[in-house]
Amino acid sequence: MYSPVRKDFVSLTLGAQHSHGYASGKQQRRSCWRKWKQLSRLQRSLILFLLAILLICGIFSYPSLLEQWRGLFMFHIVSVSGWLILCLCVLSWRGAMIEAEQGTEPHPSAHRKETARPAELQGPRVEAVREAFRHAWKGYRTFAWGHDELKPVSKTYGEWFGLGLTLIDALDTMWILDLKEEFEEAKRWVETELSFSKNVDVNLFESTIRILGGLLSTYHLTGDTLFLDKAKDIGSRLMPAFNTPSKIPFSDVNIGKGTAHPPRWTADSTVAEVTSIQLEFRELSRLTQDPQYQKAVDEVTRRVHRLDGKHDGLVPMFININSGKFTHRGVFTLGARADSYYEYLLKQWLQGGKKEAALLEDYLQAVEGVKRNLLGQTSPSKLIFVGELSHGRLNPKMDHLVCFLPGTLALGAHNGLPADHMELAVQLMETCHQMYAQMETGLSPEIVLFNLKDPAGRDIDVKPADRHNLLRPETVESLFYMYRFTQDHKYQDWGWEIMQSFNKYTRVPSGGYTSIGNVRDPVNPGPKDKMESFFLGETLKYLFLLFSDDPELVSLDKFVFNTEAHPLPIWPSTS
Repeated sequence: MYSPVRKDFVSLTLGAQHSHGYASGKQQRRSCWRKWKQLSRLQRSLILFLLAILLICGIFSYPSLLEQWRGLFMFHIVSVSGWLILCLCVLSWRGAMIEAEQGTEPHPSAHRKETARPAELQGPRVEAVREAFRHAWKGYRTFAWGHDELKPVSKTYGEWFGLGLTLIDALDTMWILDLKEEFEEAKRWVETELSFSKNVDVNLFESTIRILGGLLSTYHLTGDTLFLDKAKDIGSRLMPAFNTPSKIPFSDVNIGKGTAHPPRWTADSTVAEVTSIQLEFRELSRLTQDPQYQKAVDEVTRRVHRLDGKHDGLVPMFININSGKFTHRGVFTLGARADSYYEYLLKQWLQGGKKEAALLEDYLQAVEGVKRNLLGQTSPSKLIFVGELSHGRLNPKMDHLVCFLPGTLALGAHNGLPADHMELAVQLMETCHQMYAQMETGLSPEIVLFNLKDPAGRDIDVKPADRHNLLRPETVESLFYMYRFTQDHKYQDWGWEIMQSFNKYTRVPSGGYTSIGNVRDPVNPGPKDKMESFFLGETLKYLFLLFSDDPELVSLDKFVFNTEAHPLPIWPSTS
């Protein structure tokens, strides 16, 4: 069998055997010098280090080595320098071959080079997130494979749509974390088992951000058209939701029958749900060159933009699908039912290359509305928080969901929006951190109340009904943005504290992590036996990115994350 190692070795040893002439030795040195120059600085340093060790060893063992090499290869090495040249050329060849092997290994897609650099991501915190993911995945794979959610305490599963939500939500996380075996197994399930031809009602918003968003993101990261084909399938099946008199979509779609309807108890949809599907459907149109998807969601955006009933850019929580108008006016929040409306104003503007002025106008007006109407300050620590405006009065209540806002403000400031947005982001990030730090378990409750008057009291209080933690991502999401843009390591440290608390109070030994019922009770936090799909799709992904020091790992100048942490590309400029 032909062996380039053997060929180089024999050529070199024969040269050493007959190298009494000056020309032959000079030719060897030139050949070795050329190979030496092909190596990287790291490889050359390593070789020099090894040669130093070999030289020391050679001083003590040279006579015996000569005898062994004479017997093995039947040649006479004339000098120590000839022996060192031999080692240098063999090592140089090996180094060149390693580089060649690495350089010729094909990337799954052009994006892989930008989004996965395993050699540069080593470190105890990064590895702790990988280990946490594997532990969560172990529980899902063992007890809930192919189902929507893991119930880790009872070692079974829960079903919502029956579409493998956790698996789809976690696909791009596995890719970013470089968990190849887990990804390939999940991909086989998508290829062989995932079918949308089911007589099942799905929520338009949840299926868009988790399933459509997850499939589109995974397609972009891997370049595998399997995921694009599945995205087109589910996207087309969701389109009946837009068949309403007002063009404001229904909340629920039967993806098997092709019918849609509002919730059984109301004709309203929530504002966040109908205005937080745009990134995904716009991207689907761009990829498929089919304008129907973007046309449908852009019409929703235009109608909401023109609607009466806003308050300094803030929107109510509900909108009627028949009239197309806001309902339940007078209450304004950045929490549940309205939160991602504000997030998607900015992110659509970024996605489209900062060209859609109406989106930026609405976003800037809304931020001013927050500053004018929703900000409060606690006692005694003077934490800045975002409350709720209820018929003209500020309610010092803040959902954990609102902790998306520091990251969104920082993202806007990074893209040229006013500097005071970043100042507010820093203040709100501290408050979200305190929502964890002031709890006995180190984990935030779902909703907090802030103390405005009692200087001897605590800044943060929690009602018994609000003390649960669902493994939500919003705070670690914002920590990720804040660290990317400031490089202040305290944000990594805060995230690490949260990671440790998750491991201490929510980790289930047999596999998985569970929501808990009481963040104020470290002795009995009350496991709720549910691992939401967003724990793998968002929380662990953002923690991993937070602890990574590679700014090109899902670059924020190239991607926008949807509200389920699925990165979608910023569109290339056509100008």
